[in-house]
Amino acid sequence: MDEAKALAELDDLLDELDQLLKNADCGAALAGKGVNVSLALVAAEGLRAYIKGDKARAAEELGTAAEEIAARMRMAAERPS
Repeated sequence: MDEAKALAELDDLLDELDQLLKNADCGAALAGKGVNVSLALVAAEGLRAYIKGDKARAAEELGTAAEEIAARMRMAAERPS
């Protein structure tokens, strides 16, 4: 497989991931597991940027997702049971 074809296949796969994350049934299933779809989309955009070689954007998007996930985990841990 040549490089251009491999990169195109990865891009197609990430497009499919975006579509799945935006699907109502998939969103409901993820929400049931405590996954925020908006954050998953940000993380997916970060992965897409990294794969395309845009490391600065990847760091920004993935960093944003990681910070927000960590903040939400801290808030959940601090809530009284």
